[in-house]
Amino acid sequence: MSAMKVLAIVFLLVCCALQGRLWHGAGSLAELNDLHDQIARQQLENDRLRERNALLQTDVQDLKSGLDGIEERARHELGLVKKGEIFYRIVKES
Repeated sequence: MSAMKVLAIVFLLVCCALQGRLWHGAGSLAELNDLHDQIARQQLENDRLRERNALLQTDVQDLKSGLDGIEERARHELGLVKKGEIFYRIVKES
């Protein structure tokens, strides 16, 4: 075989090896696409958590600023009533 043929065969083998790594190896296009999907999912989760944190921060500010927030929570979550009030609980029939 001539040196050109050997060089051409080596070149083709290197190209095939690089193509295989591009499609199937570490850092392949499939892995890159998976990473992009993971990033998108994580960004959605981060956005959801940011909204939740903002609501919690609002609640914290309400509780720190006055008694209205505390009274609302006591009434809603604990069922507490003020002196002189009557509490009525309406239960739906099954």
